[in-house]
Amino acid sequence: MNEVWVLAAILLHAVGGTGTAGPARGCQSQASCKECLRSPGCGWCMQKGFLKSGEPNERRCDTAQALEERNCGREHLINPQPGVEEMKNVDLRSDSENVVQLQPQSLHLKLRIGVPETFEVWFKRAEGYPIDLYYLMDLSYSMKDDLEKIKHLGEDILKALKKVTKKVRIGFGSFVDKVASPYVSQVKLKLANPCPSRMDSCQPAFSFHNVLRLTEDAAEFKTRVSRQRISGNLDSPEAGFDAMMQAAVCQEAIGWANVTRILVYTSDDTFHMAGDGRLAGIYLPNEGKCHLSADGYYNRATEYDYPSIGRLSRALSANNIQLIFAVTERSVPSYQALSKLIPKSVVGVLEADSSNVVQLISDAYGNLSSTILLEHQRAPAGLDISYRSKCSHGVHRPWQRNGECSNVRINEQVDFTVKVTATSCLPGVEEFVIKPQGIGEELRVTVETLCDCNCGDSKNHSAHCSGNGTLSCGTCSCEEGQLGQHCECERQGDAVTVAAMEAQCRQTNESQLCSGQGSCQCGRCLCQEAGRRGQFCECDDNSCPRHNNQLCAGHGSCNCSKCICHGSYTGDDCSCSGQTDKCVGKDGRVCSQHGRCECNQCVCNKHFLPSDCSELRVSCQDFQKCALCALSHHSQNCSLECGTEDVVKTERADDQREFTCQYAQVRYTVDSKTDDGRIWVYYADLPEPIDLTMVAVGGSIVGIILIGIAIIIVYRLLLELYYRREYHTFIDEQKRAQWNVDRNPLFQGATTTVFNPMHTKELDCDCD
Repeated sequence: MNEVWVLAAILLHAVGGTGTAGPARGCQSQASCKECLRSPGCGWCMQKGFLKSGEPNERRCDTAQALEERNCGREHLINPQPGVEEMKNVDLRSDSENVVQLQPQSLHLKLRIGVPETFEVWFKRAEGYPIDLYYLMDLSYSMKDDLEKIKHLGEDILKALKKVTKKVRIGFGSFVDKVASPYVSQVKLKLANPCPSRMDSCQPAFSFHNVLRLTEDAAEFKTRVSRQRISGNLDSPEAGFDAMMQAAVCQEAIGWANVTRILVYTSDDTFHMAGDGRLAGIYLPNEGKCHLSADGYYNRATEYDYPSIGRLSRALSANNIQLIFAVTERSVPSYQALSKLIPKSVVGVLEADSSNVVQLISDAYGNLSSTILLEHQRAPAGLDISYRSKCSHGVHRPWQRNGECSNVRINEQVDFTVKVTATSCLPGVEEFVIKPQGIGEELRVTVETLCDCNCGDSKNHSAHCSGNGTLSCGTCSCEEGQLGQHCECERQGDAVTVAAMEAQCRQTNESQLCSGQGSCQCGRCLCQEAGRRGQFCECDDNSCPRHNNQLCAGHGSCNCSKCICHGSYTGDDCSCSGQTDKCVGKDGRVCSQHGRCECNQCVCNKHFLPSDCSELRVSCQDFQKCALCALSHHSQNCSLECGTEDVVKTERADDQREFTCQYAQVRYTVDSKTDDGRIWVYYADLPEPIDLTMVAVGGSIVGIILIGIAIIIVYRLLLELYYRREYHTFIDEQKRAQWNVDRNPLFQGATTTVFNPMHTKELDCDCD
């Protein structure tokens, strides 16, 4: 349900656009109606008889809900509600004859101290908003080429700006430096012609000259600028600050209208600032006022110093002038640093001959006009103002000292939430303005703080005040010699004030009246509740400790919040009996000698169980360290691990005892003896262990050997079976073989007989 209410409140705020920023904090009570209304979240009850006897006036100051719950009638409740009232709220429009870019235009705020109020402000960048552009040019000798170029660029500047709006006016002013040493030579010839070369012709130096007031006539701009001649000075910095100040504050002479105001400052060097005038013996600070002669010259330049950056910034901002620095590249760092200190200003790089000035002005104007900076001016002390910006494309900025949105396009609306909190009471109705920087439109906000009580019940010698005082806002202002809530007490002795009288009803300076349990009447406490007594109602005979829902356990009496016990009973609540019959165990001993008897109940030693401490319950882990220490140190110096000897005793036992626990190198068992009330730990060494490593290694080797032998035997058996099978197969095949004695017809004998024919003839011859 709470979430629903919260959501409803958010939606109501979004639709209505105004409201209290958050719930009031808890009320901090005050003694008077006026002070009460200055405490956030507080209301004042002026109802007669609202306070009980002895209650202080601070009880009239509380949250409205708390006062109503205490039966304060609404007609008697003073709780003025803060709010926002719209005085003028014309819708946004882009009509060229009647442009409205800022809504609303006038509001009235009623504030309670510490309770923030919020309201919505909308801004819509209008299309075709008129522009006044004043061209302020450095005419020192180094700008000679630039002057020739600018004589022909007036019409181009107007054409470029008319792409944005149909109504454009242009003006021209120039500056050099103060006509005083060491800025300008005081030699007669140099005063008349300050050019570096005698061959050139220069006009005499000057601080500022309004050459042409704002006009729509481009031809007149060209004519007037064409008549200008270059001038000169001695040092590099120029009197640009003097020129900008006069151009800003001389509204009528320049001809500024309530439109977008742009001041274009062109130079190729740096600037003089406050303090530099002392070099010429000029000590009066710049007063920020217009001092132009009939022919447009600044005629008090040698009387007043150059303006400071802060004064110049305030003058430009107060007159809604946006500043474009068109400077050469070598001067850009200086002017960028200056631009950070002057709101709505931008720096552009000017070519050596000012040939790019038209494009520079066009780009710079686009950058300036697309950035919206919402700020407040002339806000009275005692108000804290912050902004939350809701820009385009879902970009939201957190609470900050001003509202800011960038890259705002034409006909695009941006929203700002403004939060105003009063930190102190204002003397009356005050006014401040909220406006976008560089734009003439503004929101006028009147503020009043709700700090005064208009009770309307003031009455002298009121019966409510016992005829001895004046009734106002439900409280009595007593006559001299009378004191009390109803002026019923006469002043006696040192009790010259109500505070002094009430001090007699306080036990200490920090304590409540009558300890908060009674009323103070003429310096004496009247206790309200039964059982309350004492000079300051400080004693309560009903607030002693209880046991079994009985005061002092029924075994004592309550005296000023403390129990006075009867008989053998003791303790804060008298619940502790001095008898010991319930502590005697089965063996007839108190707590079996393993504990102590407190309040007729056994408080057993560690490891013994209630109710008679006769049963020992331990685990092996409880005495691991104790047994190990006893084995290692022969039961010496083991009090840390085992405890003192009057509680735990250790003893080495023989192997015939049965051991229930084993840890590391020790066997042990735990037992108790009722004859001395101690716990006994019997321990012994572990039997010599078998060398499992050698067993494991030997077993492994034997196993490997046996497995090898088994494998060889199996292999030989398998091989023998194979041989036998092959042998039987051979025998069987031999028996089945049959042999035939036939001559192979293809067989030829291996013997070849050869006859020698000649050997035959030799046999036939006669050898004789």
